[in-house]
Amino acid sequence: MPSPSRQQKILIASLCTLLLILLPSSCLADTHKYSYELVDTPSGSTTYRLTVSVTDTLYEYYRSKDHKLYSYDFSKFVTPDALKPVADDLWSIYSNEEDYANGVLMIVHQIPYVESDPQKYPVETIVENEGDCDLLSLIAASIMNAGGLDVVLLLLKDYDHMMVGVHLPESPNDARTQVCFYEYEEKKYYVAEATGGNWETGWRVGECHESLQRASATIIPLENYERSAPGQVSSSYSIPDSASIFMSLSTNFAVFQNNVEIRGVLSPSLAGENVTLYVSSLGSTLTMLATVITDSNGQYCYTWYSPPGGVHSVRANWSGDDEYSGADSSTFRLVVVPAEYVMVGVTLIVFLVILLIVMLATRGGTSENFEEWNFAD
Repeated sequence: MPSPSRQQKILIASLCTLLLILLPSSCLADTHKYSYELVDTPSGSTTYRLTVSVTDTLYEYYRSKDHKLYSYDFSKFVTPDALKPVADDLWSIYSNEEDYANGVLMIVHQIPYVESDPQKYPVETIVENEGDCDLLSLIAASIMNAGGLDVVLLLLKDYDHMMVGVHLPESPNDARTQVCFYEYEEKKYYVAEATGGNWETGWRVGECHESLQRASATIIPLENYERSAPGQVSSSYSIPDSASIFMSLSTNFAVFQNNVEIRGVLSPSLAGENVTLYVSSLGSTLTMLATVITDSNGQYCYTWYSPPGGVHSVRANWSGDDEYSGADSSTFRLVVVPAEYVMVGVTLIVFLVILLIVMLATRGGTSENFEEWNFAD
């Protein structure tokens, strides 16, 4: 059997590449779930188990964001909106700001302490279930801010350490040591130490190690934090059921200015739920394309008007709620050919046709002359 020619090999490789581009990838990894123990007060006896779920798409979104730190701008890593479901659930069991802040510290004290570099967003730290003082402080600051508390970040440069400062209407009542605080803009911000290995007996608001009680701190206000997130974690005091989300594209191949319809359905069929569509192109990070709302049947639809040329990966995500954990759809790839490429292709085809006609005409004329010359001889 003869081996394929070079042109055939190129054609086969091109077809295989096109199939890999057009076929949907496998489903994303399962939703990440972590449970945290809580008590109603620092010395209380009523216990709760809070389960926090994070979809893989939300995790990838934050992993792909800019992680560079410019001039101690730690506040850019504070993401209250992404963690707001946790804040809402905490307020369902706490009645005052001090207890609420201590509840937040109970959560972060259950995340193992591991030195980390570079900076990470709270969603990343929750999924990876490890972090150092600044990463744990960023989670605490995000949840406290989402719950309406006035907080700042406290950077102790001499100790290479970070804590949270939280403003309370009065001095902490549950502190077991001398209360430590910093003043900023004529307000007292009580320290909230995010590190510690025992959530039941760990540091409370106003407490810190005695070596840090008189340490100077750079106060970093939350001026540049993330105001809104494309998705959120889900939070529940019960074990949430699993959910699924499905998605399809009207086409996997389009020419520039051709609109692409994205359709799907959420299972269970919940109405009025936000579904976030994400897209990434070759060599680019994952970004939010749009947010759509499910109808009474749990279905959603979005028309992507004139997607830019290139190869795009599209997926749908639902953050979840109190009863169901979030879900990701499979990833579908869309190939969009720019209009200028089409024009070049049409021009090339026309040129080849003209060239072929000229060659055939020339070849025919040469044959006739050759026959006439032989007849004359």
